[in-house]
Amino acid sequence: MKMKNSQLDSAAPKSGQFFLALGALGVVFGDIGTSPLYALHTAFSMEHNEVEVTPENVYGIISMVLWTITLIVTIKYVMLVTRADNQGQGGILALVALLKNKFDDKSKMGGFIALIGMLGAALFYGDVVITPAISVLSATEGLAVISPSFETLVLPISVAVLLLIFAVQPLGTEKVGRAFGPIMLLWFAVLAALGLPQIIAHPQILQSLSPTWALRLVVSDPFEAFILLGAVVLTVTGAEALYADMGHFGAKPVRMAWFFVVMPALIITYLGQGALVIDNPAAVANPMFYLAPPALQMPLVILATVATVIASQAVISGAYSMTRQALILNIMPRMLVRHTSPREEGQIYMPVVNGILFVSVMALVFIFQSSANLANAYGLAVTGTLVLVSTLFVIYAHNVWKWSWWKLALFILAISIPEVLLFASNTTKIFAGGWLPLFIAAILIVLMRTWRWGNTRVKEKRIAMETPVEEFLQELRDISECTPLAFGVRKVAGTAIFPHAFLDTVPLALVRCVNDLKMLYRETVIVRIVRENVPHVPHSKRVNVEVLATSPVRITRIDLRVGYFDAQDIPKNLALVNTYSDKININIDEATYFLSAVTIRSSLTGKLSGWRDRLYMSMEKNQSSRTESFKLPPSRTIALGSGVEL
Repeated sequence: MKMKNSQLDSAAPKSGQFFLALGALGVVFGDIGTSPLYALHTAFSMEHNEVEVTPENVYGIISMVLWTITLIVTIKYVMLVTRADNQGQGGILALVALLKNKFDDKSKMGGFIALIGMLGAALFYGDVVITPAISVLSATEGLAVISPSFETLVLPISVAVLLLIFAVQPLGTEKVGRAFGPIMLLWFAVLAALGLPQIIAHPQILQSLSPTWALRLVVSDPFEAFILLGAVVLTVTGAEALYADMGHFGAKPVRMAWFFVVMPALIITYLGQGALVIDNPAAVANPMFYLAPPALQMPLVILATVATVIASQAVISGAYSMTRQALILNIMPRMLVRHTSPREEGQIYMPVVNGILFVSVMALVFIFQSSANLANAYGLAVTGTLVLVSTLFVIYAHNVWKWSWWKLALFILAISIPEVLLFASNTTKIFAGGWLPLFIAAILIVLMRTWRWGNTRVKEKRIAMETPVEEFLQELRDISECTPLAFGVRKVAGTAIFPHAFLDTVPLALVRCVNDLKMLYRETVIVRIVRENVPHVPHSKRVNVEVLATSPVRITRIDLRVGYFDAQDIPKNLALVNTYSDKININIDEATYFLSAVTIRSSLTGKLSGWRDRLYMSMEKNQSSRTESFKLPPSRTIALGSGVEL
């Protein structure tokens, strides 16, 4: 029986909780942990907003930063949203899956929830493209603090680091990942150690802990405060990772890591940077690196670069996981998924995703060339995701947890409205780079909606072409009453397996075998993969076997129930049948697989109105083959089918 996170948390010993929390530091908190490299510098940057470096302004900005972290990360994610888990898994698509159990896809609310999920996933990819570029650039820019002559090295070193990150992806992160936690623990310790002396030297910075300074800044200059929100949001980048990655460690270890390590370190470093800037306004150029004594600046640059590599790896791995969920939900074309660990199901590598991310990230580095320039583009993806998650959470809390109106109103007032303001502030940067994540999201939305639209059309056409199960079985009974040779159909020794998506029809390939090839295998198996709105389906509950006919040949239908983190490996899943069912014994090593191939044509070829048809056909043509996706043996796989016109 699969336990939820709360059960796992309570069952794990204290030593186990510690190591899980240490692991969470390396995977969950890399992004938010590297935000101090560029967040405060961006807030005071002349390129974004003219903010005079005065004690009052510094107190106000630091207060806004600390209370944004408190409201969005601590209260929203750590204390509330992480409780809305789907069998221990989190993330916006997991929340969509939870709500799909409550609302039918065809209802207005179901359609709205699906759209929110698509938008959230699309914005997440915008975040994934920007994070490696801005993180690595911000770390290597510390070289310019050591010596202005090093400034010319920032771009080539950043490119080299990013090349290394993407080059090692096929190897997997299992071995390297073991070192991530201790390195990030060292990073957070360094953040606190560098900030604490400044706080001791300038204790007046502790006034920033009061929200009144943030309110004073808003009251004294509302427009300036509104613009500043665009930089303040950079301090909560990666907050979604708290929710998305909690399935790897459990909610309790994530909370432990946040409250005992990450949150204190972030508070101390932001207070320390604020104290430094008040004492030395020139340090606003790069307050993170000016916190360190000159002798320690080079080691800090090296450690910061390693930390940004970890942050980049976390979002890249997140992109693989998100894409895999999207494939299971059938909102993206098939892509090759390679497992990089024999023990961990979630350790995967996707060549197509890796290649697209590599090209996109490199393009951003050469186009924007500095973290300050990229900061304009960063905020919209982050704030858009925050707003969408809150929207789904309110729907979930109201319909599943049955929250009363005053709880919902309090959440909206304290969390949702500030997030909307953060998003609105970032819209002012659209023409300065904020268009980038919107552009990426728009492309992905068009692709995902086109894929769903095309699949729906093809499904309708295929069902119309395919023979209903009962009609096909009646034909078999007619054959059985006479002799197969009377119908020109011969029996073939062995096992034939026909993957098929639909319950009420027979695979095109099977129909072609009977009608055109005039043959039937003595053991004919129809396999249907049933996608469940859960992360994993236990092996004992994964297979359902139904015998449809025993004469003139034996025909069996097998449903394979998989979650969105389970591999759609048909041979591997069929091996479970021999363990958990006594209705059939399949010789997996000698079976022949028949795929129903559909050739898609458009009746609008050459017309402008047929752009969607052509886009869908291009996506369908270039997706990975089902032989690869289902892990079928190529030498024993045959494709038979027909054409479909959109």
